[in-house]
Amino acid sequence: MSPLFTRHKRTPLAIATAVAAGALLSTGLATSATAQTPAGATGAKPLAAAPTTLTAAARTSLIRQAQSDAGSTARHIGLGAKEKLVVKDVVKDVDGTVHTRYERTYAGLPVLGGDLVVHTAKSGKAEGVTRANKATIKVASLKAQITPAKAEKQAVGAAHTLGSAQSTADGARKVIWAGSGKPVLAYETVVGGLQDDGTPNQLHVITDAATGKKLFEYQGIENATGTGKTLYSGTVSLTTTQSGSSYNLTDASRGGHKTYNLARKTSGKGTLVSNTTNTFGTGTASSSSSDQTAAADAAYGAAETWDFYKSTFGRSGIKNDGVGAYSRVHYGNAYVNAFWDDSCFCMTYGDGSANTDPLTSLDVAGHEMSHGVTSNTAGLNYSGESGGLNEATSDIFGTGVEFFANNASDPGDYLIGEKIDINGDGTPLRYMDKPSKDGGSADYWSSTVGTKDVHYSSGVANHFFYLLSEGSGAKTINGVSYNSPTSNGSTVTGIGRDKALQIWYKALTTYMTSTTNYKAARTATLSAATALYGSGSAEYNAVAAAWSGVNVN
Repeated sequence: MSPLFTRHKRTPLAIATAVAAGALLSTGLATSATAQTPAGATGAKPLAAAPTTLTAAARTSLIRQAQSDAGSTARHIGLGAKEKLVVKDVVKDVDGTVHTRYERTYAGLPVLGGDLVVHTAKSGKAEGVTRANKATIKVASLKAQITPAKAEKQAVGAAHTLGSAQSTADGARKVIWAGSGKPVLAYETVVGGLQDDGTPNQLHVITDAATGKKLFEYQGIENATGTGKTLYSGTVSLTTTQSGSSYNLTDASRGGHKTYNLARKTSGKGTLVSNTTNTFGTGTASSSSSDQTAAADAAYGAAETWDFYKSTFGRSGIKNDGVGAYSRVHYGNAYVNAFWDDSCFCMTYGDGSANTDPLTSLDVAGHEMSHGVTSNTAGLNYSGESGGLNEATSDIFGTGVEFFANNASDPGDYLIGEKIDINGDGTPLRYMDKPSKDGGSADYWSSTVGTKDVHYSSGVANHFFYLLSEGSGAKTINGVSYNSPTSNGSTVTGIGRDKALQIWYKALTTYMTSTTNYKAARTATLSAATALYGSGSAEYNAVAAAWSGVNVN
């Protein structure tokens, strides 16, 4: 699960997703694209390397064919006899290039950090492979030297450190850990329950099966939190479903997305929000657990996020399979957060400290559901530099959703959580033009940035995206003043938010893996810029300049 922010002694929202830094090997696609504008722009001709929209049948067919050919693909890219590929996702470009994302197994065991993407031209010619870890997968023995019980005990202890009251783990399984360095036999243990602030817990702990040493841990709950005083987006249109004499918040036009009321509970799906009239909410928040204002915001946020991905990237839903997630409002009592949970494929919102400030603003909704997109594409581990990139991806696309919606009550900006007033003084949760203005985020990369909480290490990528979109220096956009510096004193000229979004999405879905770190993210976005606009293009050079501006060289 991925929350909007992580609470460190009640500090504000943080959005996270990360794993140990790993090598990114990418030959890239040095295709030269001739189209001038990104897919999704009004009247735009799709770029040759932009993703094309696939029907559910076409996507299923591509996945089935790729899985059928997985054996020969594994041999072709040099995997060992004990290794097998399992198809996770497929993306097809306008020019016919196919990017197939695989998970890997070794002797039947899942290889964590062994994911890879194979790039194949329309002709069938292999164009390159992007790997999470270039090391050969080979372990001396598949016999563990420690018991599963020892691994589970260690995982429970790690969960206690984070405030969980769980006394038992949900189980340990044997895996190959390839998230960093030489692959080893390990246990992956998951501990459930609740975190100290009431957020559901899904702590994954990786333990060396030979020595018992903890190798890695990450939180599987990806969530977002915010506190707001009013209904954030004003009066909006909602797609609903009529059932007899009543209406409910089921959006059949967007994969069947449904909005449920948990009525202060912390488990289950809740009750589908319905009404005798086709109007939901009052425009003001209420402490009542039956209030429908939060549900209206949640349904609107889900619809705008779906439309943003569909219109901008041709992506049909979080998994790109045309299936909608569902949302839950009124989670817990005075719960000051919101989160995405991939295990239920659902988005959940708390009501804030007094149960009158629902965390349902538009950028929070876009941020949280974008965790689902990351989980179902690159799968960036929620720890270290990859975790910062995971969080930044949600900030980047949450910002994209806000600009896309073009809502007069919540105009697009490069501020995160500005409507929910988490800090209680009217300031936003995060700033993309100069992240350090929040008091904790990093403006620039350093060798220690990966030790920060992922909501603060994300500042480097957020700053990169702002520089790439708008450039350095002072400017005013939609009434908000920005002044973005660079680490090297250089002047960066932006290429516009539309192109910057295309480059980040392309990099995420075709060139990043679970262990991508900042250096590898630079490589991935340069590969994406090459594929979309051509090597040496103005867009390519801007990507390089923006990364240099945040000290990723």
